[in-house]
Amino acid sequence: MRTIEFDLISTLLVSLVVLFVGRFLVARVAVLARLNIPAPVVGGGLMALLLALVDGFFHVRLGFGLGLRDTLLLMFFTTVGLAADARMLVKGGPRLLIFLATSVVLIVAQNAIGVTAARLMDMHPVVGLVGGSITLVAGHGTGAAYAGRLGENMNLQGIMELTMACATAGLVIGAVLGGPLAEFLLKRHRLSGPAGGAAADADGKADESADDPITASSLLNTLFVVLLCLAGGKLLAGLVANTGFILPDFVFSLLLGVVVLNASTATGLFRMSGATVDAIGTVALSMFLVMALMTMRLLDLVNLAGPLLVLLAVQTIAIALFAALVTFRVMGRSYDAAIMAAGQIGFGMSSTACALAIMKSVTDRHGPSPLAFLIVPMVGAFFIDITNAFINQGYLALPMFGF
Repeated sequence: MRTIEFDLISTLLVSLVVLFVGRFLVARVAVLARLNIPAPVVGGGLMALLLALVDGFFHVRLGFGLGLRDTLLLMFFTTVGLAADARMLVKGGPRLLIFLATSVVLIVAQNAIGVTAARLMDMHPVVGLVGGSITLVAGHGTGAAYAGRLGENMNLQGIMELTMACATAGLVIGAVLGGPLAEFLLKRHRLSGPAGGAAADADGKADESADDPITASSLLNTLFVVLLCLAGGKLLAGLVANTGFILPDFVFSLLLGVVVLNASTATGLFRMSGATVDAIGTVALSMFLVMALMTMRLLDLVNLAGPLLVLLAVQTIAIALFAALVTFRVMGRSYDAAIMAAGQIGFGMSSTACALAIMKSVTDRHGPSPLAFLIVPMVGAFFIDITNAFINQGYLALPMFGF
């Protein structure tokens, strides 16, 4: 096996090329735009497929310098916080709690489906949890932590490889499924964004950009605030970790962003440029997703034997039906509800970053949804991690798991 390593600069260059290819294909292939598949997903997915073919046929593996990848994710979540006006939070408070409740029900259902399917297929029930919220909601990082613990305590062979394969499959499914589901809901219920949809949104953005231009000064000021929130978030995460209560760094960066924005609004001492915050967030999210997707080890999916493919297929059908029949209806059968249902598929099968990329792809075509962009990140990036941990611990405490 030969490995070709790319340094950080080369990795950024390749990532931009991959992103441009994705944008080109979305613009030229009507079905991709119609199904709201994000450009980073298209480009990153194709690159991952190409690298898998090179690895499989020529036994050449490309290694990328991913030192900036996690920082880009932190920057993105910070910009989410810097766009979260407290007045909107108060307005969406009840719906935030409702959306959180539906997401908790979804997690419980995912694990119940996984455990039931595993037992029906004569597999250890812990495999059902691995094919449930341990990987589909929590992602690669948390899945790896659980796999290490389960492997040690239960002597399960190949559990780490299984976990990584399930998380990778969930990432692919979530990235592809959310956009089409949103499009189906919008057409089925004849919904559109505010002021007539995408065209009005484009006009609105043009007017907004005239009043809030992106300048060198606004860019430097916003970058300073973003980096300040990143540094503060890491510090707070370290302090909280010493108490034994661990949350991801991005949660603290997001919350600091909320504090900074609303402090600026309340005091009037300084002003945040909304257009600049949005631009930085869009760039950070696009680059993170491209890096995350193009470095997926698709060959690891070969480890998913037939029964596990069945399990993931059942989970995919279940979350699509849940988002369309439960979440959409409970959240009010509105345009915002359709966007939130698509976002729930994103973080319910892969990650909050994927959810927001799906939502952005949909709203770029049909019009803005500020409420969805407030509620989904707060639930997907903060509350759901905590509740998922408790739910998984509750399942593992059942006698069938032997703990």
